[in-house]
Amino acid sequence: MTEYDYWKIFPRMPRKVTIGDITVRDGFQHEEKFISTAAKIFYIEEMIMAGCRNIEITNLGNPYLMPQFRDAEQLLTHVRSDAFKNRCAKKGIRYEDICFTAVTIRESAVDRAIALKQKGIGPDRLLMMVSTEEQHHFANSGTTLPDYWKEAERCIKKCNDAGMKMCGTVSTIWGSPIGGATDMKDAVEFARRWLSIGAHDIEHADHDGSASAPEVYRYFSMVLDALPNPKLHIAHFHETKRMASASILAALQAGITHFECTLGGLGGQPANFLDDCPTKGTGDYYYEDPRYVGLVCLEDTLVQIDEMGIEHGYDVDRVLWLGKMMEKTIGRRLRSEAVVNGRTKREGHPQFARPGLKKLKEKFGEQPDQKLPADWGPIESLPERCFQVGA
Repeated sequence: MTEYDYWKIFPRMPRKVTIGDITVRDGFQHEEKFISTAAKIFYIEEMIMAGCRNIEITNLGNPYLMPQFRDAEQLLTHVRSDAFKNRCAKKGIRYEDICFTAVTIRESAVDRAIALKQKGIGPDRLLMMVSTEEQHHFANSGTTLPDYWKEAERCIKKCNDAGMKMCGTVSTIWGSPIGGATDMKDAVEFARRWLSIGAHDIEHADHDGSASAPEVYRYFSMVLDALPNPKLHIAHFHETKRMASASILAALQAGITHFECTLGGLGGQPANFLDDCPTKGTGDYYYEDPRYVGLVCLEDTLVQIDEMGIEHGYDVDRVLWLGKMMEKTIGRRLRSEAVVNGRTKREGHPQFARPGLKKLKEKFGEQPDQKLPADWGPIESLPERCFQVGA
């Protein structure tokens, strides 16, 4: 190895990324208690003040299925209010730069979004979803893939005519929690299909944490070979095996510039129990242990990207503070390690230094920055085994 410049080794890796926050929608949808509307508004506002410009805030599907989102119109009303716009202006934030997304899995939800748009409180962007594995798709949508594609085609036309964008999600790229192994070529084809029927961008989703780093690199390389514009693609990783940060790195190396995360690694399948009452959600959970679901942590991902020297636009310390607040909101320890340990400090932690080192070096006649014995010269030779490759 003679080349040590990361960006020369991975020439597609970006110098700047977009990190969208989907805590209030995907993060909260898995919680088995109702998160108050006031808390949702707090996190929406605070994430925007911390630098987020792409934020998913609700699901416009039937509240009977997902009562966590029974306050959807209240949230949209708030973010469209003059009071909120004025607060953004006072903080130097261009309101027009913020993109508010709502999930609209079926046509009835798209129609609801259009009606809200006509009232002046609609989202900027909607999201529909297909899975390459049809059992998983059926669990989420209640219909077949061919039927859903035709529905999506109608919905995108309606959406665009109403002045909103549509994101097309492709799921089960690296495997399905129901049907098992999948073919990544199907996902590339599905991404092409979304764009051909008018989708604005594509969310490439690992909804059950099946992805591994080499397969993530391979897939996004395939995607960018087929559809080279990086602005079209969003990477969405769930964390079930503590491998999502490796997937983030592999996607960066392949050239992906847009990611989605949640505070504390919250999220997962819509809850089938809320407060003291069972609810429909999307049926039985796909897992047995609730500790191993959710998305990649925003806090940890942000620290990772920040320490790589990649531009992201966030106030990292403010996000870490929000992660601590989120643990109070949810009422349990969440999965971010950065919230506990913070960022790597170049100045170290001098408060943990043991006393006496300076005096000991003086006693031995050593210079303050001396690290080797004074009578040691340059290394003249090393054992032959140091240079054996593949032995």
